Amino acid sequence: MEKILSSVYEKDDIYLKYYEICSDNPPLVLIHAQGVDSESFFKVMPKLAKKYHVYAVDCYGHGGSLHDASKYNVVDIGNAVIDFIQNEIEKPVSLLGHSSGGLIAAYVASHSNLCRNLILEDPPFFSSQGERRKSTFNFVDLSTVCHEFLTQTETSDFVLYYFSHQYAWNFFPEKSREKIREKMIGMAAKFRQKNPDENLRVPFWPKAALAGFQGMNRYDPRFGEAFYTDSFHAGILHEELLRNIHCRTMFMKAKADVSSDGILLGALGEGDLHQVLEALPDCRLIRFDCGHGIHVEKSKEFIRQVEIFR
Repeated sequence: MEKILSSVYEKDDIYLKYYEICSDNPPLVLIHAQGVDSESFFKVMPKLAKKYHVYAVDCYGHGGSLHDASKYNVVDIGNAVIDFIQNEIEKPVSLLGHSSGGLIAAYVASHSNLCRNLILEDPPFFSSQGERRKSTFNFVDLSTVCHEFLTQTETSDFVLYYFSHQYAWNFFPEKSREKIREKMIGMAAKFRQKNPDENLRVPFWPKAALAGFQGMNRYDPRFGEAFYTDSFHAGILHEELLRNIHCRTMFMKAKADVSSDGILLGALGEGDLHQVLEALPDCRLIRFDCGHGIHVEKSKEFIRQVEIFR
């Protein structure tokens, strides 16, 4: 397996932790989703390195990058990534962003000429902005839990707090929900007590769901607060971002559904996707029969599509 190296890009007020697998291949930059960090991509990076010189960047508020809530917005993070590409990589790149990382990747592509190919892995265009955001899984789950965590004083362990208060408990049968929840939280608490610096592991909890805890130890819940208040977008409309992208683009769409109480269980719906495709002049759509973490749940097909899109 190729060795993943870690480094820091530091310039003026920019501080980005990044990882790479070096080669003479063309550069590919990976931007992770919120709540996790670059570790989310570690399993696919070695295989992607057969075709690319792979970089994975920790966003502000995540991993080893700058933790400064005043910069938890698409403009400051996007400009930091632009600076990193321009001065560290020094050439145009293929750029892939997952979820909120896709919003940041779109900013980079729309505000620079440094993106040769853009790959958007299930980003929440339109659904995560304005009043729409309040009827999405991210808002009722991570964003709201972050907001509530920041307003309480009983615990400082965000990982355990999130596990205990996540929206996913609503998917359990009502009759047995509280009993299961109590038992699972007890197991999670024991793990956190013994392994406070490790990614959370809970017996019987789905692996795909636990993938969302990779790097959560190093996540600043004030980042989630930025989505709760809608300040992450810094007033930039998604339509504006998309219409200013002029490079080749591939959109990876995961499954989405709507709950009985009207919550969008996924990143974006079909109507949102239609708006995305209307706004992008050169976009290839690839659908995946899986949840939001495509590179985790369908890694082989994910890698194949990224390789094809060189």
